[in-house]
Amino acid sequence: MSKRVLIVGGNTGIGASLNQILKNEGIETICISRNQGEVDVCEDEPQFPEIEGALDGLVYCPGSINLKPFRGLKMTDFEHDMNVNYFGAIKTLKNYLPHLKSSESASVLLFSTVAVQKGMTFHSSISGAKGAVEGLARSLAAELAPTIRVNCIAPSLTDTPLASKLLRNEKQREGAENRHPLKSIGESEDIAQMAQFLVSDKAKWITGQIIGVDGGMSSLAAG
Repeated sequence: MSKRVLIVGGNTGIGASLNQILKNEGIETICISRNQGEVDVCEDEPQFPEIEGALDGLVYCPGSINLKPFRGLKMTDFEHDMNVNYFGAIKTLKNYLPHLKSSESASVLLFSTVAVQKGMTFHSSISGAKGAVEGLARSLAAELAPTIRVNCIAPSLTDTPLASKLLRNEKQREGAENRHPLKSIGESEDIAQMAQFLVSDKAKWITGQIIGVDGGMSSLAAG
C-alpha cells in the first residue's frame, strides 16, 4: 500500500524538493502552504484543510531567518519566530495527530538549525525558537512511541528562497562556503534526501534524534 505524507510548506525550497523526491518514489503527497493561500499557521486558529484517512508522515517545513543583534530585536521579532517555527508546528500536529495515529507506522519530521548547538552571533531569536522545536521533537518522540516516530533535521545555511538575502552576491556566497568544513553551501535536495530517509521505513528504528545536515559545521573546525 502506498504511503501518504503531508508536507506543510511544500511549495518552495526544501519542502518542494522533498515533494518531488517522494512523488518520484510513488508516494502520495499532500502539500499545504501559506504562499498558496491554503493555511496560515500563525493565525490563532488556522483553517487546516480536511484530510480523510490515515497519514503515514507529516513534515513541517515553515521557518524564518531573522538575524539581528539582540539589542535591535523587538518582542514582535521573537514572537514571530516562535509562531512560525514552534507554535505553528504544534497547531499542525494537534490538528493532524489523529490521522497519524491511524497509520500502522507514522513519522513526524521537524526542522531546527545548526545555530541551536553552535553559538552564532545575531541568532538569538531564531535559535530560541528552533531550540524549542528540538525540545518538542524529543518530548513527542518519547510520548508517541512506539507507534509514531519523531525526528528533527538541523541544517546549516541552505540555498533556498528563504536564505536568498544571505547569498545575494558572490562575495557573500564565498564567505558562507568557507565557514563550512566541506567548503560549500547546502542545496535543498541535500536536506530533502535526508528528510525522505527519515520518513521512510528505512528509518524505522530512528526516533527522538536531532540530525545535523550542515557541511560539518556543527562538529568540525572549518580549517
